[in-house]
Amino acid sequence: MGDVERLHDAGLRVTAARIAILHTVREGDHLDVDAIYRRVRARVGHVSLQAIYDGLHALHGAGLLHKIEPMGSPARYEARVGDNHHHLVCRMCGTVTDVDCATGEAPCLDPVDAAGFRVDEADVIYWGACPDCLARSGV
Repeated sequence: MGDVERLHDAGLRVTAARIAILHTVREGDHLDVDAIYRRVRARVGHVSLQAIYDGLHALHGAGLLHKIEPMGSPARYEARVGDNHHHLVCRMCGTVTDVDCATGEAPCLDPVDAAGFRVDEADVIYWGACPDCLARSGV
């Protein structure tokens, strides 16, 4: 299915900016808003930063993009949605890497006390040092 069909199926208006955002996020690797903005501008020409924020908000709300917000760093976006995967984040360089579900079936983790909630998703971030940073630090 193409981006135009994805937008239609999600009930969203099809715009050049939204198509470019989807394409850019799919090509990127957990990009932040500034990186998405620069790449979309290179792809379609003039587009405002507000249009990027609005597009990301709409695409995330429609389930076409996943937003992760690692503590201490800007929000990142990815096109991998609907599979309840998790992330590894390097404390040294900020690299973000996908990691499949921790154990069992989604949502991967059953809270000790769900406080009456019916849990359908778990957002797990593993923190540490990536292989490149480990090699550079000699650890």
